[in-house]
Amino acid sequence: MRRVDTTQRRARLAWRHRLVAPAAGPVEVARSLVALHSSDPSTVYLAVWARVDDLDVSDLEHGLYEERSLLRVYGMRRTLWVVDRRTLPLVNSSSTRALVPGQTRRLANVLETCGVAEDGMAWLDDVIPKTLDAIRSRGEALARDIASEVPELAERIVFENKAGRVTGTMGASTGTLFLLGLQSRVIRARPVGSWVSGRYRWAEMSEWLGEPIEEVPVEQASAELMRMWLHSFGPATETDLRWWTGWRVGQLRKALSDLEAVEVELDNAAIGYLLPDDLEPVDEPEPWVALLPSLDPTSMGWKERDWYLGDHYPTLFDRNGNAGPTVWVDGKVVGGWAQRRDGEIAHELFDDVGHEAKEAVESRVGELQDWIGDITVTPRFRSPHDKALAG
Repeated sequence: MRRVDTTQRRARLAWRHRLVAPAAGPVEVARSLVALHSSDPSTVYLAVWARVDDLDVSDLEHGLYEERSLLRVYGMRRTLWVVDRRTLPLVNSSSTRALVPGQTRRLANVLETCGVAEDGMAWLDDVIPKTLDAIRSRGEALARDIASEVPELAERIVFENKAGRVTGTMGASTGTLFLLGLQSRVIRARPVGSWVSGRYRWAEMSEWLGEPIEEVPVEQASAELMRMWLHSFGPATETDLRWWTGWRVGQLRKALSDLEAVEVELDNAAIGYLLPDDLEPVDEPEPWVALLPSLDPTSMGWKERDWYLGDHYPTLFDRNGNAGPTVWVDGKVVGGWAQRRDGEIAHELFDDVGHEAKEAVESRVGELQDWIGDITVTPRFRSPHDKALAG
């Protein structure tokens, strides 16, 4: 069995994730990483900044909201992603559609349990067409504007524990628009405010795209998406693959079989997978550094992370497995960074990386400081280190 050591995995990460070979633009970044995490709006911009020289915010906004070559959609693990148009049908067929039945039942049950409707399914059958009509009539609209035309969406869903204590609330519009997003009937359009804002307008998917989403058979879509992922993230274990895709074991193994994926041995004696035409070693890059944001696709790319994260997981990830901002040197996480309340970008190195790497990190911090300007970035999911360093 071919062996792929940690040094080679880090070299692949550097090249394939565009951390030593900058991409030409945002679309190329998205394709190189398959999809960009978008649960936090700022992640997309900072992830692209780390991989494109001289990025202008308008370049990314043009792709997202004008050219619409990049699309913010739900996909693997019910997560919000930014993908390019070519990847959208693969994500939709392999991952998004399968989530719809469960989420429909879940929302209907919540509506009934929380007293919003006696029959949750009937409520959805009534409200969903009216919601789509309201969006269609406006072209793009905030949730509150849609609710002004569909009063049912203004209902508050109140969650209580067994003792009757309120544990949280959610607008009926939130659950309904989430379901419509999973159905690929609506999409998040341009937000109100700056690029860190999450107050999105909503648009009808077919109108936004100008065409229907291409129909791709599930098995074909699964194999093609897995091919893209293994090229960018391989070698990876089955645990990594299951975590990233959120697929059932049968779907995952069928995709690996269709690709004729090759088993390789990793440094910890685990079995990883590579594409059959991607077995040869890649060249080791020159020394490099990177500042990656919270939820960056590289930080979040694998479930088994020791080979690039070391023992820093408890410090740099929150309890739910969300990555905070990280400092990278030569394919390894060596520290973290944060933006303080006064706007300063602060960083801390946990490992001894040597004088040259330390200077390179400090230089990169200065570049990020200049690029961010007067924008304040506060991660949606705060790691212990991010909280401590930000103050």
